[in-house]
Formats: sequence, C-alpha cells, structure tokens
Amino acid sequence: MTILDATDRAVLNRLQEDLPLSAHPFAEVARELGLTETDLISRIARMKDNGMITRFGPFFDAEAMGGAFCLCAMAVPEARFEIVAEQVNAHPEVAHNYQRCHKLNMWFVLATGHKSAITSVANRIETETGLAVLRFPKLREFFIGFRVAA
Repeated sequence: MTILDATDRAVLNRLQEDLPLSAHPFAEVARELGLTETDLISRIARMKDNGMITRFGPFFDAEAMGGAFCLCAMAVPEARFEIVAEQVNAHPEVAHNYQRCHKLNMWFVLATGHKSAITSVANRIETETGLAVLRFPKLREFFIGFRVAA
C-alpha cells in the first residue's frame, strides 16, 4: 500500500481550493507548493492510479447551465449489485454512484442537460435493470464548503 507523504498531503489540500484561471494552472499551483508542473501532475496521476483519490476534475453546476440534478436510490439484490452498478454507471448522466448498507443500497446522482431528461434516463435505468429508481429532486440547496484535510 502506498502512503501519502507530506507533499502529497499538501497537493491534496491545495487542490481542494480553486485552481487559477490561467493558461497553466498546474504550473502556478506547483510554484506555490515548491514543485515543478511535471511533478505535480505526476503526483496527481500516481495518487489516482493507486486509488488514493478516485477522481480529479471540475464540478459543474448543471442547474446554472440550464440542466438538472436528481439524487436517486435503488433497492438492488446483493447478488445483482455489481451487474446493476455497471448498467447504471454506463449512463453518462450518472455523476457518481455509492453503495450503502440499507434496503436502498444504491444511491447515485443524475446530472442532465434538461430537467425533462431526468425522467427519461431514470426510466431507461428501470427498464434495463427491472428495478425501481426512486427520485429525490433537490428542493433547496445548502452549500457547506466541504473539504477533507489530507
């Protein structure tokens, strides 16, 4: 198992903040951390390849761009969980998917370009899996500024 060193921790903590809006944002962040741009990018790739982080990329506000988000849940038989997860995750509208220890053991977020597409994607998932997709549309947004200290 690979362990995070102090520099990896500094990289993770810094990258949870805004990236500079510039032609070379990684070079700017690398300079702040006393690294080269190549070293910074290599560290990010290594942490992702080793499973220390699952993704690195922007979060887009689909609603601000005219789209929609919807939290969804499914009760998936354990014996079918992996197959259903593959079916659900095959949809590009699935932003992320989580397994939970609960009757509703699969939770995922749909992000679509149009509000009406939430229904069509959820209906397709129901047809493909034979399982109900419960939909929990956002009624109100709470911004908590979530950060994890590495």
